Amino acid sequence: MRLLISNDDGVYALGIRTLANTLAEAGHKVTVVCPDRERSATGHGLTLHDPIRVVPMDHVFQSDIQAWACSGTPSDCIKLAIWALLEEKPDFVLSGINHGSNLGTDVLYSGTVSAAMEGVIEGIPSIAFSLTSFQATDFQPAADFACTLVQQLENDPLPELMLLNVNVPAIERDQIRGAIVTRQGVRRYIDVFDKRVDPRGKIYYWLSGELLEDVEDPDVPNDVPTDVEAIRDRYITVTPLHYNLTSPIGLNLMRHRELEI
Repeated sequence: MRLLISNDDGVYALGIRTLANTLAEAGHKVTVVCPDRERSATGHGLTLHDPIRVVPMDHVFQSDIQAWACSGTPSDCIKLAIWALLEEKPDFVLSGINHGSNLGTDVLYSGTVSAAMEGVIEGIPSIAFSLTSFQATDFQPAADFACTLVQQLENDPLPELMLLNVNVPAIERDQIRGAIVTRQGVRRYIDVFDKRVDPRGKIYYWLSGELLEDVEDPDVPNDVPTDVEAIRDRYITVTPLHYNLTSPIGLNLMRHRELEI
């Protein structure tokens, strides 16, 4: 299959090299278009007021992989690849393997997930992959699962266009209990801003966050485990996502109200 791969950790990240090389070794036609530097937590930002530049980076990957580093965001990379760099649309857009988890409401900030979501917006089924640790350096189990999942989806395509958000626990391969379908959890953070003073005496702030709780989402059946819960139980999580943010409950509540102007 024709696979377009991006990330938000940058072109030299070990995660994207492991993912791209593993899929190329499996016989897929792999193209990489990813940021030229780390773009974590950029969300679904696009570059509108500056030029976007690309540089060939084939030497970073296996010889049969065509690759570019892009000056833009992860979403820029996918849009530029589809409309300017590739001769044919890819069969799948893949993003990752991210260094760190993308669980629960983290997906709203994630450049990794946003790159994959851009593929869905362009009408291409997409998958985001994350390894749930910033310290771990063994991306191979996650890349091997990506290879297996892509093969399964080639043999049994998804009936509807969607994004699959995959998180792989950063543990030994033989400790992973399996892969299960999950729903998106809800994670809340206490955001803390450290007030500091630079060498010139000017005040600046440094954002840090502490996880407060996991909260149930009333819109989704609770007989399906959340991605946060399943990761704790040592499962690979596969969470179907889409870009329609309409609230079904809110729609039903609001449609019967008289709105004044």
